[in-house]
Amino acid sequence: MTRDSHSAHKRYLEPLRRALYDFDPATVKEVLARTFHRAADIHLAYPFDDLDGAGELYARVFAPLHKALPDLERRDTIVIAGAVGDRHWVGCCGFYTGTFVGPWLDIAPTGRQVAMRCHEFFRFEGERVVEMQALWDIPELMMQANAWPMVPALGREWQVPGPATQDGLVQAPTAAPHSRRSLELVTDMLSALGNFAAGGVAAMRLADYWHPRCNWYGPAGIGSARGIDGFRNRHQIPFLNAMPDRVGNAGEGNLFAEGDYVGFTAWPGMRMSITGDGWLGIAPAGQKITLRSLDFWRCEQGMIRENWVLVDLLDAYRQLGVDVFARLREFAKTG
Repeated sequence: MTRDSHSAHKRYLEPLRRALYDFDPATVKEVLARTFHRAADIHLAYPFDDLDGAGELYARVFAPLHKALPDLERRDTIVIAGAVGDRHWVGCCGFYTGTFVGPWLDIAPTGRQVAMRCHEFFRFEGERVVEMQALWDIPELMMQANAWPMVPALGREWQVPGPATQDGLVQAPTAAPHSRRSLELVTDMLSALGNFAAGGVAAMRLADYWHPRCNWYGPAGIGSARGIDGFRNRHQIPFLNAMPDRVGNAGEGNLFAEGDYVGFTAWPGMRMSITGDGWLGIAPAGQKITLRSLDFWRCEQGMIRENWVLVDLLDAYRQLGVDVFARLREFAKTG
């Protein structure tokens, strides 16, 4: 499929992006029905998981969120398109925002503006979306409501910025060699991460791929980190110590590039056992879990300068036997 076809897929998604920016219930419901194939596969973060088409997506997800945030709007900071074999994707990175005036998922309203990060990938066949894989950073909303009942993050908690270059909404077709270089850089980096089991930290050769001033924007509950040392100390070391047998699903997933940007989606993205020092405050017991992780990278002069990462932490806790929402309800009790 040509690069112009990738631009066409972004155009097909544009009415939905506009509708979610100026959220009007009737318009959003109608555009969802028009954009999605009636048998589309929809995969969202816990507690929503798999949904049956655009109607259920609206009724179970968007309608309750809009009720809680009546001035709801969705903003994109990255929009790219690409193909993996015969699978054609549009990936969007951004956040939902609005005034939190009603409860949502047992999270008490704050009466103030909140923001919740999102990574959303849409697979097209023709002009219709036939699959959606998306993560919303629900723990981020819990934290803004002072209702996060789990361990504090090692990284920095903040409203994660968009690209430093402010060019994430890729509009015109990008020269194929440019995109190919970005894809090769990220592919090589991911391959080198797999060398840890045999050769330890040095074998991953982080400095070969990551810019000295890189930013790693992790999900709420893990947080963000600056530079290679920050990334290692705030995320990678605890992650590797807890899950030395982790196996990524890059071969089964969808890794594509457009210009300086690379996106990755898979459902799930990794498989591992919780051992070593444990993870997320959970004692290790050899539990086997999968991890839903959706990523965007920005490359700059042959190095990775920024990486946006969302992980379904609520689903990970669920697999570890911890009901975060039950803990939230206990956390919120008075007396």
